[in-house]
Formats: sequence, structure tokens, C-alpha cells
Amino acid sequence: MNAQFLRLFAYLVVGLVTLTQARAQTSPAPAAKTKVFRAGAATSNITPPIGGAIIGGFHPFPSTHIHDELNVRCLVLDNGETRLALVVCDLLGASREVFDEARRLVTEETGLPGAHLFMSATHTHSATSALGTNRFKINNPLDDYQAFVARRIADGVRRAINHLAPARIGWATGSEPRHVFNRRWYLKPGTMPMNPFGSTNDLVKMNPGRASKDLDHPAGPTDPEVCLLSVQTPEGRPIAVLANYSLHYVGGVGTGHISADYYAMFCDRLQQLLGADRQTPAFVGLLANGTSGNINNIDFTKPGVKQENYAQMRLVANDLAQTAFKSLEDITYSDWVPLGGQLRELEVGTRRPTPEQVSHAKDVLARPKTLPRAATLEEIYAERTLGMAAYPARLNIPIQALRVGDVGITGIPCETFVETGLELKARNPFKPSFTHSIANGYYGYLPTPEQHRLGGYETWLGTNRLEEQASVQIVTALLEMLAKLK
Repeated sequence: MNAQFLRLFAYLVVGLVTLTQARAQTSPAPAAKTKVFRAGAATSNITPPIGGAIIGGFHPFPSTHIHDELNVRCLVLDNGETRLALVVCDLLGASREVFDEARRLVTEETGLPGAHLFMSATHTHSATSALGTNRFKINNPLDDYQAFVARRIADGVRRAINHLAPARIGWATGSEPRHVFNRRWYLKPGTMPMNPFGSTNDLVKMNPGRASKDLDHPAGPTDPEVCLLSVQTPEGRPIAVLANYSLHYVGGVGTGHISADYYAMFCDRLQQLLGADRQTPAFVGLLANGTSGNINNIDFTKPGVKQENYAQMRLVANDLAQTAFKSLEDITYSDWVPLGGQLRELEVGTRRPTPEQVSHAKDVLARPKTLPRAATLEEIYAERTLGMAAYPARLNIPIQALRVGDVGITGIPCETFVETGLELKARNPFKPSFTHSIANGYYGYLPTPEQHRLGGYETWLGTNRLEEQASVQIVTALLEMLAKLK
């Protein structure tokens, strides 16, 4: 009886095992979860009221007219694992405090990690200041316009998140060398003018005058590359294009006009070329300022030509949009790509005035003014020298790196020289790669050590705030961050 029961039990076990194996062989395995890439884009208006100071030059003056609106342009990418937001603001620049407040709002309201929010300014010279009343003071409370900009950045990111939808992404590069010129020039011996510190020791001059007999040769290269990141729906409808070009700005606006400069004109023209007008949601173009601290749109070997206001802007914007459009024609799109972001506080030293420079500055400012007049360049730099004397000896500055598929994007909070951008492109583990200047804050110009030795406007104390080796330290840190993202 017991033996029969055991044999029966054994048969039952064998049968169950065989049935389970058969079902395992015939039943399909659970399907792997499909990764979905999504993108969304939006804008937020940040046009200031008429009457605020336009700050593109040494002597700010009140605006009298708005030629075209200023905007925050936002692009959000989400691959199901990571979400990134890229923001380009139509501003000369914004203080770190503005970007920090925007970051706080975005993280608080959307949960987006701070390291994944990448913000920069275009550097239009026809905008009201978001830099605050004193650029040489740290941690200033936000004024009304700065608080407004921070709020609108956060609103734009939220709207872009609301627009998230399935998308595909691709990247491309083009070249537009006709509109970039190095603005720092060697002059013929004996022709260098005195700088505001009472010296003729500069070896180069910024904006030396067109077709001048004193010109020798440019003091550096240019970067004609146009880098493009494009997202569209799975059916091919354009959602957004982020472009990057290393051109300072164009200018040529009407007196007292607020304008986003050629950056907005490029975005509008590219939208037309792509046939993306009047979509819902609207197509968003973004044009970020690359490493253009020593690059502008002036060919100093030729005499100037009188033009109507905004004519040169339209010319540059149209040519660049045509180059971008042609480059996008052969783009290969992917249904999913890896994303990543890193944000680091990098400690760097600052420029310190000598006791002699401080004494000279005080003497200049103590001179009596016989008539009401605008401050001279000497007086402006005397004030900046005293500002730098009170500036912290060391600072933590924000630097950032993003990965978007094979693309590497870096952000530096300065008007960065083209040599630094070219070095980052050459050494970057991602191809293509590009840098946004004036990203996450503003700390003046960033010449390389070699350019520091040449002197000139961009290296003058107050125009340049960070130590002479700062660009080397920033490049080293960014490459480390990119390597981790790789």
C-alpha cells in the first residue's frame, strides 16, 4: 500500500514538472518595457516696461520703445529615466542669484533636479539689466525685474513639461564663417592708445576701428561652427531646434529700442524655413551664445557701410538660418537617447588690484568735476577697481555639463573666449559638442592665460574678474564632468 502510494505520488510530480516545462516552452516571455522619448517646448515673455535702463554700453540710458519682445525659450527632454530642461534667455546676462532662484522654483514646483536645469543668456545689448544694480556685490536681494525673470523661467519650464509628448531627436553641425571676426587686433608699433589705467602696455586693442592704417593682424581665431539639436514628433512635425553659434551679438537697433537682437530673428526665420508656423503647441527655436567673448560681426579690414536699423541683424539671422536649415536636411533621428547632467561649484580666485591701482583709482575719483557730464572711461574703471578691491578673494562659480545622446553641452558663467570653446570641442568625449556662455550666472570676461598677457579691454580689471588661470581650471573641471557622463 505504501509502495503503491509512493509510486503514484512520483508519477504526479513528474507529470507536473513536465507540464510546467511544456508551458514554459510554449508561453511567451513577458515583454520588455518600451522606452519612450518625449520632448516639450515653450516660451515665456520677459519684456521689461519701457523706461528701464538699457545696459549694452558704458553709459546706460532709458528705453523708449520695444521693437521686439524678449523671451525665455525652454526645451525639456525626457527619456523615461532622466529629464533635462534647457533654457535660453533674451538678456545681456543675469546674476547668479536670478538663476539660483529660478532653479529653486523649478525644483520645488516640478521635482526636476537642479543639476538637470541648464540656463543661459544670449547677451543681447538691447535689454534691461537682470544683473542687479551692483555687479561687484555677492548675494544681493533680487530687484523686481530679476524676480520677474526668475518666475518666468520657472513658468516656461513648467509649460514645456506640460507639452511633453512622444518625440525623436537628432543633431547636426554646419558652418557659417561669413559673420564671425576676432575683434582683438595687434596694432602697428607706436599706435596703441592709452588704457584707462594710464598705461600703453596693452599689446592688442578691442574694436580698433574699421580699415584703419594702424591695423596689423587679429589676435586670435574664430569658430564658424553652427551646432544644432533638433526634436520632432514621430510623424516629423518640428517641436524645437536648439542652435549654438559663437557670435557676440549684432546690434544696429533704433535709439532707445529694446530688442532680442539677431537671436530672435534667427529663431523666427528658421521656423519659417521648417514650415512650422502656427502650430499647436507652437514650435520653439532657441539660439544660444557660444564662446564669443572676443568675436563680433565686424570685418575691421573693410570700411563701414551705412545701413538701416536692424538690416544687419536680418542679414546675419537669415544666413545663419539658411545654414541651419540645410544642415538639418540630412539629420538622422533617434527614438531614444541617454540623458545626463552635472552641476558643480568650482572654487576659483579673483583678480586683486594692487595698492598702487587702488591709490590711483581714489585719486581719479577725487578730481573735481567742473560740469555735469557722463563719467569718463578712466573714472568708470577707477570705480571698477575699487569694486574689485571689495570683491571676495575667492568664489564658488557654477559650471555645468549635459549629455544628450552623443552630444556634450557645457555651460560657463562668463563671456568666454573662443579659444576655450575650441579647446573644449577638441578634447570633449562627445561629438558634436558646444558651450553656452553666460550660463547660470555672470562673472565678466574669461580670457585664456595667453590672451591675458596681451592685455586689452577684455582683460582689464573689472571687465575681467576671475584669476588669470580660471579658464584652465574651468576646462579641466568640465572635462572631468563630461567623462563621468560618458
